[in-house]
Amino acid sequence: MTLDVTDPVALARALIQCRSVTPEEGGALTLLQSVLEPLGFVCERVTFQEAGTPDVENLYARRGTGGANLCFAGHTDVVPPGDAAAWHSDPFAAEIRDGLLYGRGAVDMKGAIACFVAAVARAIAAGEDTGSVSLLITGDEEGPSINGTVKVLQWLAERGERLDAAIVGEPSNPDALGDEIKIGRRGSVTGELVVYGVQGHAAYPHRADNPLPKLAQFITRLSGTRIDEGTRHFQPSNCQVTIVSVPNTAANVIPAFAAATFNIRYNDIWRRATIEEWVRLQCEAAALATGARYDVSFAGTGDVFLTERGPLVDTLSSAVQAVTGRTPGLSTSGGTSDARFIKDYCPVVEFGLVNRTIHQVDECVPLQDLERLTEIYRLAVLRIAKAVDQAAA
Repeated sequence: MTLDVTDPVALARALIQCRSVTPEEGGALTLLQSVLEPLGFVCERVTFQEAGTPDVENLYARRGTGGANLCFAGHTDVVPPGDAAAWHSDPFAAEIRDGLLYGRGAVDMKGAIACFVAAVARAIAAGEDTGSVSLLITGDEEGPSINGTVKVLQWLAERGERLDAAIVGEPSNPDALGDEIKIGRRGSVTGELVVYGVQGHAAYPHRADNPLPKLAQFITRLSGTRIDEGTRHFQPSNCQVTIVSVPNTAANVIPAFAAATFNIRYNDIWRRATIEEWVRLQCEAAALATGARYDVSFAGTGDVFLTERGPLVDTLSSAVQAVTGRTPGLSTSGGTSDARFIKDYCPVVEFGLVNRTIHQVDECVPLQDLERLTEIYRLAVLRIAKAVDQAAA
C-alpha cells in the first residue's frame, strides 16, 4: 500500500511504528528518505562517531537551491516506552482511538516531522513555490546529543551549506496548539562540588573532620542566594541541587568527602563563563566561612540564546494565528533542545505540538492538531524564506 505523503496522520503512524529508541535508527530515517526523494529532495545519510558514545545516523534532505534555505530540524529517536503493559495499546502500534493517535513519539516528535513533510507535499501538489527547504533529522536528541545535530551542522558548514532560518519541531505548546512559540532557551550548566574532610569514627569526631556540615553551607549559599531578578524575555536564573552523596554507607563512619551535583538554568544576563564565575564566588565565600577544602567543576552543552523579532518569528506567528485564531506567546521557558546548536548558524525558533503527554505512558496527539500543524507549516514554507530574502534585500 502506497503511503499518502500529504496525510500527516498516515505519516505519523508509519513513523511511530519504527522502533527508533535512542540511538537506534529503527527504520525511521529510511522511511523518511523513501517519501522525500519522490518529492524532489536530495537526501544524504551521515553517521557520526565519538569514543564512549554510540554511533548515530542522521539525515539531511534539501529541495531547491535558490534563495533562503528554511530548515526544519527534528529527531526520530524516542525515549523508551517504559512498562509496555501500562499502555492501553502497544506503544509502537500507532493506534487511533476517539480522535487521538497513540504511540511513543506521537508528540515528541514524530508527529511534527510528519506534519512538515505533509506540508511540503501539499504545497508541491498545489503547484506552490516552496523555494529552498531542508530537513535536518537526527537520531541523537534524546540521548547524549553528541553525534547528532551539532555534528551535522558542522558537516554542512564545512562544505559551504548555509541555513538561513530554522524551525525546530519540538512540542512547544503547553495546553493548546498556538499557545507558544519558543524564541529562546535558558542556558544550562551542571556543577559537581566536592568538599573534603578527614574520615573517622563517629564516636571520635575530634579525630576526624566531617565534610557534610560544610557541604550543607555550600548548598545553602548556592541554592539560597538569589541570582538575579529575571529579564524581559527570561525568568529569574535558579540553582537546584539534585544529588548529594558520600563514599560510605556505614552509619558510624564520618566520610572523607561529600559531594553535590547541581544544575543552574540561567537567563541572558549571563553567559557560561560568567555564571561559572558566580558559582566560584559563592563557593569561595562558603569555604572562607567554614574553612573547607573543595573542588568544583562544570559540564553542559547549552548556552542561553534569544531570537529577536524579525522575518522568522513574525511570519511564523502570523501563520499560527491564521490557522488557529490564536496569537502565540513568545516564550523562553522549558528545558534544552537542539535549537541550542542551531542558533550559532541562523535564527531559530521552536514550534510543534502540545507537550502535555510527552515521555508519558499513552503519549498521544489529537488528529485535529496534526492537520492544523500541517497547515501552519505549509504557510511557513511558503512565506518565511521569502520574508528572509526580502529583509536581506
